[in-house]
Amino acid sequence: MRRGFVAMLILASSLYGATEPASRLKELISVEGVRENQLIGYGLVVGLAGTGDKRQTGFPTQTLTNMLERMGVSVSPSAIQVRNTAAVMVTATLPPFAQPGTRIDINVAAMGDATNLQGGLLILTPLKSAAGQVYAVAQGPVVTGGFVAGRGGGGNTQTVNHPTAGRVPQGAIVELTPPSTLNANMMRLQLRRPDSTNAARIAAAVNRRFASDRGAVARAQSPALVVVDLPPNYKERAVEFLAAVESLRIETDRPAKIVINERTGTIALGKDIRLAPVSVLHGGLTVEIETTYDVSQPEPFSKGETTVVPKVGVGVKEEKAKQVNLKEGATVDDLVRALQAIGATARDIIAILQNLQSAGALEADLEVI
Repeated sequence: MRRGFVAMLILASSLYGATEPASRLKELISVEGVRENQLIGYGLVVGLAGTGDKRQTGFPTQTLTNMLERMGVSVSPSAIQVRNTAAVMVTATLPPFAQPGTRIDINVAAMGDATNLQGGLLILTPLKSAAGQVYAVAQGPVVTGGFVAGRGGGGNTQTVNHPTAGRVPQGAIVELTPPSTLNANMMRLQLRRPDSTNAARIAAAVNRRFASDRGAVARAQSPALVVVDLPPNYKERAVEFLAAVESLRIETDRPAKIVINERTGTIALGKDIRLAPVSVLHGGLTVEIETTYDVSQPEPFSKGETTVVPKVGVGVKEEKAKQVNLKEGATVDDLVRALQAIGATARDIIAILQNLQSAGALEADLEVI
């Protein structure tokens, strides 16, 4: 049987095409040393309605026993039922320059065989960096965004989203300032998308705004890095200088590019991508294979048995080739519109674009993901 192919075609005049409108540097760069930091911790969620970890999961019992021991309660691990408790992994992203007392959101996910964290309470959990330093502590009620409904004993249950993972909004308090610094003498601007043209334009824009009698203050060190020396009047005002730099605008330049995802049938391409004069001849060959089953019945009073005999039929249908002519100056947008007019599918368009690139008629990079 023939299978359908559902496709999404995205045409964007500013996607990997010609020069885009002026963009703020704030959207194009980040500052070296000013970055987020990932935190992780191990904790317990209590107060679950019998949906926590089972007896065979040993580490929640050990964790609960150790916590009670620190609180002055001595109890044997074998005497604890952990059905209302779940061991969880807690993660958070610490923003740059976060000050002690700042609250941040945290993510909570079950580690054992707990089935639902709904209604649970995360108890005090230290959040550490990769080096083991505690930067925040987390505690609070878990919001799952999902639920499990039904009795469950007879299999009549309904699960929505993922009830074994959730969040605690503003659930962590920062205890230690992260290592984010602004250099008082020099800033290194990192391009989020390395490009030589954009790096040169960023350096030129900064120099037009801040150059002094001493000469240029910015230089493009590589396609991914622009080094800026702080002007003398901003030596003690690094934050103000960064704010002024981020407000500058340049015309960004990006290489022409077409992105294809054949698994989903998605094609993202720019409308202004040029094509060389080309003629496209495309035809289709359809092969249909159909299997039918006949029943072979033996003669009356014979010793034969009734059997099912499959019959396979193969049909081949070849469509007439359809031609598309594009003149000089045509764009990929013109090509797509012409192909859609003759009934081409997304899979046909993908094949034609790949052939055009091989023929040297496509002035863009073709990336298949």
